[in-house]
Amino acid sequence: MYLLGIDIGTSSIKVAVVDAQTQQRVATAQYPEEETEIKSIHPGWAEQSPMDWWHNAQQAILKVNALKLFDPKDIKAIGIAYQMHGLVVVDAAQNILRDSIIWCDSRAVELGEKAFDTIGHEKSLQHLLNSPGNFTASKLAWVKNNEPTIYSKIDKVMLPGDFIAMKLTGEITTSIPALSEGIFWDFKKNEISTDVMNYYGLDWSLIPTINPLFSEHGYLKKDISSLLGLTEGIPVSYKSGDQPNNALSLNVLKPGEVAATAGTSGVIYGVSDELTYDQQSRVNTFAHVTYSKEKQHTGVLLCINGTGSMYRWAKHNFAPHLSYSELNELAAQAPIGSKGLRVLPFGNGAERMFNNKYTGAQLLNIDLNTHQQSDIFRAVQEGIAFSFRYGLDIMRENGMQPKVIRAGRANLFMSDVFAQTFVDVTGVPVELYENDGSVGAALGAGIGAGIFKSPEDAFSKHQLLNYIEPKNTIAYEPIYQDWRRILERKLISP
Repeated sequence: MYLLGIDIGTSSIKVAVVDAQTQQRVATAQYPEEETEIKSIHPGWAEQSPMDWWHNAQQAILKVNALKLFDPKDIKAIGIAYQMHGLVVVDAAQNILRDSIIWCDSRAVELGEKAFDTIGHEKSLQHLLNSPGNFTASKLAWVKNNEPTIYSKIDKVMLPGDFIAMKLTGEITTSIPALSEGIFWDFKKNEISTDVMNYYGLDWSLIPTINPLFSEHGYLKKDISSLLGLTEGIPVSYKSGDQPNNALSLNVLKPGEVAATAGTSGVIYGVSDELTYDQQSRVNTFAHVTYSKEKQHTGVLLCINGTGSMYRWAKHNFAPHLSYSELNELAAQAPIGSKGLRVLPFGNGAERMFNNKYTGAQLLNIDLNTHQQSDIFRAVQEGIAFSFRYGLDIMRENGMQPKVIRAGRANLFMSDVFAQTFVDVTGVPVELYENDGSVGAALGAGIGAGIFKSPEDAFSKHQLLNYIEPKNTIAYEPIYQDWRRILERKLISP
């Protein structure tokens, strides 16, 4: 018996097929191989085509089937992870009305700030656990205000994973964690937020049917099953934003447990059993995958937009002919501190941990007689690790004190330089696991379909790959403080 996980990433679509009995991945595929374009027709805007996601998801599934490592007819459930906070809108015939306004788009920042002021800071934080910010509800309000003809045609509002589930099943559903991610959910009242809906003047009919996150959200349509070589009628039994899903894939389920990822964006995600919030909304709190009215497990999320996106930019502009593994080897040749080179990796939209300021990225202290490629790529990795430390210190201010952080050996955590720098500069050991978002989505499908008795049961065979302890904390502390001073000068005088 197999489970299919689909991870709708910003860069590409990744799928994994997992053996339900062994809980191990038997096959994986990605499509496309090159990063998907982010459309930015104005500074700070970021959009992608949902139909491109759907095309790429189909191609990834066909690609993994073609490996012939399993019988696709033996797949019994499908799970979906997806880039968070994106806005997808369809009409009554389930036709896409516009490109998706994705997570790193900044156009709704001002709208969200006005909503925060009008609803009231304390009331917003106590009920929403966040400022409305530039999350999904604010993006929908932007469409209402600026594209009224499109808004008038909307039948349902979705997140990216909901759209892929709709294409697979014809059904449109949501969940409490998804609504909380869009800042539509009132945690105090345990219902859709009347404050947000009424302030923005949004139509209540746009919100889909609310299902439990681990449940059957629809069944694979006949025409789609024939197209993809799967069995008609199998359920889509799990949908989650990528960061709660990443935590699930790392068995981060209980209060006090913490996960990290360093893909296109960088995230530290800690589970709490309190309705906690940051007074400045620099870190955000959403319902975790295990959230229920009885057990209010929340995920405290620090997001840094400019992490893997910064490394990708450096690769394309300084060494496009080298692979990422070759870049990691190159970075290892440079000394700690990169001979004084400093990188601020914040060029991918407004950063929440800077109160939604957009600072841009910077490469500083270049010495034309000293610095080489190896210094540049180490400085980029160090700058990204420093940004994690900066954000983790904000989480520490809010009571999150991790003793260990779990991460998948993927993206930047595949670099020994980055992984060790992350540990050294934060002072927190890291456990590395093989699982990734697509595997987590597959295991989530097994939970939602009742194949596993509980989330804990789905990870009974979880295996540790590597345990990384701090080695160079003393050496890195003055380098980090130098980087922080540069950043704070930039924040004061952008």
